[in-house]
Amino acid sequence: MDIAVAWCGVAFQAAGPMSIRRRSPFPMDTKWLKGASGLHGVDPDAIREARMTHLKVTGGKPISGSVTVSGNKNALLPMVCASLLTNDLITVSNAPKLSDIAKISHMFAQIGSTVSHDGATFTVQHRADVDNIAPEALPTGIRSAVLLFAPVLHKTGRFEFSQDAKGCALGVREIDPHLEVLEKFGCGVAYNGTSCVLTCPDGFIGADVWQDYQSVTATETFLMAAVMAKGKSRMINAACEPHVKYFCLFLNEMGAKITGLGTSILEVEGVDVLHGVDFRTPDDHHEAATYAAIGAATGGVLRVVTDIAPEMVLIVRQFQKIGLNIKITDTGLITGPSSFIVEKGFTPEIVTKVEAAPWPYFPADILPQIIGASIRCKGEILFWNKIYEGALFWTSELQKFGATAHLSDPHRLMIIGTQTLRPAVVEAPYIIRVVLGLLIAALQIDGESLVRNAEPISRAHPDFIEKLQGLGVRIAWIA
Repeated sequence: MDIAVAWCGVAFQAAGPMSIRRRSPFPMDTKWLKGASGLHGVDPDAIREARMTHLKVTGGKPISGSVTVSGNKNALLPMVCASLLTNDLITVSNAPKLSDIAKISHMFAQIGSTVSHDGATFTVQHRADVDNIAPEALPTGIRSAVLLFAPVLHKTGRFEFSQDAKGCALGVREIDPHLEVLEKFGCGVAYNGTSCVLTCPDGFIGADVWQDYQSVTATETFLMAAVMAKGKSRMINAACEPHVKYFCLFLNEMGAKITGLGTSILEVEGVDVLHGVDFRTPDDHHEAATYAAIGAATGGVLRVVTDIAPEMVLIVRQFQKIGLNIKITDTGLITGPSSFIVEKGFTPEIVTKVEAAPWPYFPADILPQIIGASIRCKGEILFWNKIYEGALFWTSELQKFGATAHLSDPHRLMIIGTQTLRPAVVEAPYIIRVVLGLLIAALQIDGESLVRNAEPISRAHPDFIEKLQGLGVRIAWIA
């Protein structure tokens, strides 16, 4: 199957694991947030950064203190979507308020569900009599909406979405792995050039799936189909990131029977009914690493309070080998003044490398942060993104700060540390982690810098800037 459609403001097309992600800013529509029946506690301010688009940063000072990490967006989103698998009450704590969650909550309210997001607690209970969800009720403008495929099919037996002319921040986005998974479970997939219809009127049938590559969201689609499928299912080459493991734990606490948690082989025995659950979203290891990078790169003593540090041993090791002072503690992470001396191995001809690949390798979503933190390091570092082509093109913006950055090819970047840096105005692409990388670079440099088009931060870290301000950082949103 090779189809390209656009839905939820997202274009979808087969591309493969090395696919380029092109981003272009798109306006965020907040009208739907107002007056939605059954929707409580969703504040339009949750996406206020979309109106204040640039960040003014005054750097050059050590950032010290204590900061608490928020819940993981990539863990919360599949949990919220999987709530459709039961009619019982679902409660998720440590749940950050995100625009994606607000849009899915609006869809739930439209189908008569009772949904609330008060403080950091998300609750939802769905009606038992929902047998149809109209295409116009589906959330728009969010890539995570692909996670609704399996639970909506379970709930109604049908999922329809139409082609749309709107582009997406990521441009072309692959949907085929999700459809291939669902076909394995007995679902029908029909595409006529303008709309795609998925059908599964008799429920899912257990299946064996061997993924082409370790797609996180396709793994989660597999799990949501398998937990209530007839018979046993198995996925080989499953994604095994911490948020996938915690999603398995979430489903198991609902009554699912999943084994192989945290590994690349998942086995599932289908059950007839899932029940409600009260579950805590794990902390975001990307956010924890970002704070640690900020503390270490600026020479501050920053305590990062988090429960996810035991999953971050390899991540911390990569920061340490480029001379950044980060350590794991009983309560999270702690940083201190850094030497910035890049470690050399026993083979002096080999350049020190930081290689990003699927978990348990160093995560590609932390690569921009470590790159931004490395610009003052003493020595040469090769950063290698083995997952995405084109994900390093933004690094030319580092040269505006005076950094020596050479892009060898679409996957590999050489940084040669320099002490001669200057404040600058830089342009961020619409990529959450790249904004953070540029911000980390700016925070190390004396003077005032401007990171333009920084609003993507709000999608994953809605309180990030406020937390930095609480640490005394001179940073502000400007129009």
